[in-house]
Amino acid sequence: MPDVVNTEQAQAWNGPEGSHWAHNQDRWNAVNEGFNEPLLDAAGITGDHRVLDLGCGSGQTTRLAARKAPRGHALGLDLSGPMLAEARARVEREGITNASFVQGDAQVYPFEAGAFDAAVSRYGVMFFADPVAAFGNVGRALRPGGRLAFICPADAALNGWVAAMASLRDFLPVGNFGRPGLPGMFSLAAPDRICDVLTAAGFTGISTNQVQKYGTWGHGAEDAAAFLLGTGPGQHLMEQADTATRSRARRTLTDHLRAQEAADGTVRLRSTSWLVTADRPADPSDRP
Repeated sequence: MPDVVNTEQAQAWNGPEGSHWAHNQDRWNAVNEGFNEPLLDAAGITGDHRVLDLGCGSGQTTRLAARKAPRGHALGLDLSGPMLAEARARVEREGITNASFVQGDAQVYPFEAGAFDAAVSRYGVMFFADPVAAFGNVGRALRPGGRLAFICPADAALNGWVAAMASLRDFLPVGNFGRPGLPGMFSLAAPDRICDVLTAAGFTGISTNQVQKYGTWGHGAEDAAAFLLGTGPGQHLMEQADTATRSRARRTLTDHLRAQEAADGTVRLRSTSWLVTADRPADPSDRP
């Protein structure tokens, strides 16, 4: 893998967190797939486009982008070796020949200048150690006039899974989880922050639009609770508690999610995100 400066995230996504996502890729896709169509439509991908998928994970959005550009190519970039292994296996099984994957850090990856017509990301751009540097590097990889489109979480209070985790405050050190601007999942939750970062990175025509979708988190409250507690944040919280406290937390979360069960038993939670688009200036003199 080329140079990595985001070492903490590299360790996480090549450890238990990455293995969890790789093993549960279909479940994560069920949580997030409602955002796929808005994201790819916003990117304006056409038949011969070259598309970069940032933080591609196990590659669902990369595969979808490749299908929208049958005469072009989609490249998925991610820090996680376990997830990229799943991505490559899925592409081979589905017979997609115009998609490939590479392991690397978007902040410093040596992209060829102007190599892509569009860059997309579904929840893959919130963890950059230096977001201005990362987006600047992505901007240089886009051709003049190229489009960036990404999905990132909006206010934590508007996301059902955060409310579910917040139900554990009496047992586990939830603390400031979900506060906008802090490093991590909600680092780009504030539109002004998004605009400041992208402007500093050289993008223009920046737009932020709120999008809400409901995703399936489990089949029954017990299943959904186990899934949530198996995520990186869930594991981190549970590791700080003793056995009795973990048991109480699991029961509390299950009870919270039981109220969210649909008639068919599925647990569907609202996700509220920003759909962000921005352009690399067609004329270098237009750069901020």
